[in-house]
Amino acid sequence: MVAVLAVGGITVYNQLNEDELPEGIPPRPAAIVADPQIKPVSPDAPTPSAAGVRKAIASSIKAPALGEFTGQISDPRTGEVLWSQSPDKPRVPASNAKVLTGAAALLGLPHDKRLTTKVVVGRSGQLILKGAGDPTLSAQPTGADTFYTDPGRIADLAAQIKKSGTDVSSVAVDTSLFSGPSMNKNWERADIAGGDITPIESLIVDGGRTKDPLDEFSPRTAEPAKVAGQALADALGVDFDDEVRADSAARVVASVKSAPLQTRVEDMLRFSDNVLAETLAIELSVARGGPASLSGGADAVRATLADAGFSIDGVTMDDSSGLSYDNRVSATILDTVMSAASGPESAESTTSSGAPGSGSGQGVSAKNRTLIRPLLDGLPIAAGTGTLADRFDPSSNPGAGWARAKTGTLTGVSSLTGIVQTVDGRVLSYALISGGTSPADARPALDAVVGDLRECGCR
Repeated sequence: MVAVLAVGGITVYNQLNEDELPEGIPPRPAAIVADPQIKPVSPDAPTPSAAGVRKAIASSIKAPALGEFTGQISDPRTGEVLWSQSPDKPRVPASNAKVLTGAAALLGLPHDKRLTTKVVVGRSGQLILKGAGDPTLSAQPTGADTFYTDPGRIADLAAQIKKSGTDVSSVAVDTSLFSGPSMNKNWERADIAGGDITPIESLIVDGGRTKDPLDEFSPRTAEPAKVAGQALADALGVDFDDEVRADSAARVVASVKSAPLQTRVEDMLRFSDNVLAETLAIELSVARGGPASLSGGADAVRATLADAGFSIDGVTMDDSSGLSYDNRVSATILDTVMSAASGPESAESTTSSGAPGSGSGQGVSAKNRTLIRPLLDGLPIAAGTGTLADRFDPSSNPGAGWARAKTGTLTGVSSLTGIVQTVDGRVLSYALISGGTSPADARPALDAVVGDLRECGCR
């Protein structure tokens, strides 16, 4: 034990043994041992009722800030829809479209799949950086923080090239992997400088962020492939030559790999990353034998969900990120995906009457439920992470820390799709879409509905 005495402004430390403690002083308590663990919800948690949910949210769903409001709330364990309001009406989903993109990627691609960016040898000492469709590739120095999780780095490519002893005169880029327009016709060019998007080329570093590669809202570049090529040229101390097409048999002199698909999907959801969403969809399209284009990616998302047993009636995917106002998605499909991801592999499949039924997510196989479960890991935590870090004020909303959700925001559109654990330990899924009001007003109104679900046993 260490006794600390302050004498005349001088601190004196006196080392005492346990057996030298003055009489009456209790012995030192045992050290506190941290025991972090994740406890599953109890399968015996009380079953919520539709009447209980309706009562719990009755006041919140009348908030004028919600504007045109549609939604659906379900019990993933049974698949029963506990509340709905015009759930099948196609709505502009904003970034809740990424719920569908993430689910489709997890259904249609190996979860451990990595993308390999290569540098190949061209003519007369020219090296060619070949785009692999990986926007997580980083120009950050070795050991420096990156926005995306465990990305490949330009610095590692440069180090491999230098170690190989290859004579280098210049660097060029090959973006031939992707086809078609690099910008959707409904995207605003102003959103590039605004930090929402960069032209979707097969070669992008740090998601196209220019001013600050660690800032989610950093302005993006209008020429992502050239920025990537220039970064490698600078690392090697040579000139940048612009764009060429590499010979398919060109010798590979360096390569780096992305993080696994599951990690990239989680990054996409957590930070609502539009660039990553679009490239994941293109990756899916190519795997299905489709075109490596923006439109091909959006088509692949829709087709993959249909193949997996999800009803896509009324679903229009104009893009895969949710930036386009031409997207149309219902609360039904969003909640059905979330219910399938968060329910047991083999749900109890009952209707509100207790009879066997086909409620939310019930037409999806156990295998596909398991495949999309990592969606939950990518969802931001209320008042904790990602796009929910500054929402669900813990002093006023009981959903803080207990809800997870994918956010969606466009001018006049706010959406929220996710899960929440009630005070009784039951997990509920939900999809809520608001339109026609300011997101600054609509978002706290949406959060309040979820907070009500957290507080209710809903029995």
